[in-house]
Amino acid sequence: MPTPPADRSVPAAGLNRVTRFGLVNVYLVPEPDGLTLVDTAVSGSAKAIQQAAQGLGAPIVRIALTHAHSDHVGSLDALHAALPEAEVLISARDARLLAKDRTPDPGKPEDAKLRGGYPGASTRPTRLLAAGDRVGSLEVIAAPGHTPGQVAFLDTRDGTLIVGDAFTTIGGVATSAKVHPRFPIAALFTWHRPTALQSARELRALEPRRLAAGHGPIVDAPVAAMDEAIARAQS
Repeated sequence: MPTPPADRSVPAAGLNRVTRFGLVNVYLVPEPDGLTLVDTAVSGSAKAIQQAAQGLGAPIVRIALTHAHSDHVGSLDALHAALPEAEVLISARDARLLAKDRTPDPGKPEDAKLRGGYPGASTRPTRLLAAGDRVGSLEVIAAPGHTPGQVAFLDTRDGTLIVGDAFTTIGGVATSAKVHPRFPIAALFTWHRPTALQSARELRALEPRRLAAGHGPIVDAPVAAMDEAIARAQS
């Protein structure tokens, strides 16, 4: 069966959205040495992602993962097989989940349970990320809550914030700290909602110019909508 075509959206220089099945986003971020791919979508997405990169006329030189859920790492192994020289980057905490190690960290909330699919991958990261690290033009921002080690990426050139599932934008901007009726999956699969809410506050404090979530359209000038989402999650 042929791979379904990807829906490509290029709303601004420096950010290229590739949407799979109308629900799951990955992002191709141009850099002087090639493209940074943020997340890999669900299994079976590798061909569509590679075709999108070819359309941009640049190679994928690194794969940066926001977190280890199946809809974000599902095509990692296939892409790594096709692009063996590309760097693979993920936070140290979610690297354990990528390796199928579900052992909790000492001192974490006892009532917090891992939720959602963690299929793992055979691919091992070439670099572990921490807050403040740089991935090309992207600054790594800690954004735990949805998963224990989720990270976001702030493009220092234009203020675009790629947030994984810390926020979603299907049916409006929402946090993964509270179920959003129009797209409840992110909150239902969130590891620890109080932590997710705190991360949402910290991401909003960055005052991004553009919000790029794992699910939903890119939102320009998102701060007011982020404030409203946080207020709803607090109620």
